[in-house]
Amino acid sequence: MSNGTGFDRIGFEAGQIVQELGWDEDVDEELRQLLMDTVDGDLVEDSLDAVDAVWLWLRSDDDEVADALVDAMRDLSDDGFIVLVTPKVGRPGAIDASDLNEGAETAGMTLTSTHNLDSDWQAHKVVRPRGVRR
Repeated sequence: MSNGTGFDRIGFEAGQIVQELGWDEDVDEELRQLLMDTVDGDLVEDSLDAVDAVWLWLRSDDDEVADALVDAMRDLSDDGFIVLVTPKVGRPGAIDASDLNEGAETAGMTLTSTHNLDSDWQAHKVVRPRGVRR
């Protein structure tokens, strides 16, 4: 995913505060760097009052999708969004599309779009439904 044509389509822009959750040894460091370049800042790990977006790495052997999304909403601003980053189908740790949809619905959120990031990872943008902003 090239900077200027990819992360901006998901909704990232310079100046946003992005919290990263679910980091592990298998993450793609080039994707992380492209995201940091796009938002022109580092990704934060610690809790903050309100972040603009959460970048959530999730694999099939991690938490349930709904639980992970509920946890990710804790620091999310009212109009913020979550990007659920999962291994692509056929890769170790891939999560079934029906589990993603069901998890988002159970968490009270809506899965709005899916984007291919590279050969191994895909991004799923998840938002609170309109009128349900906290």
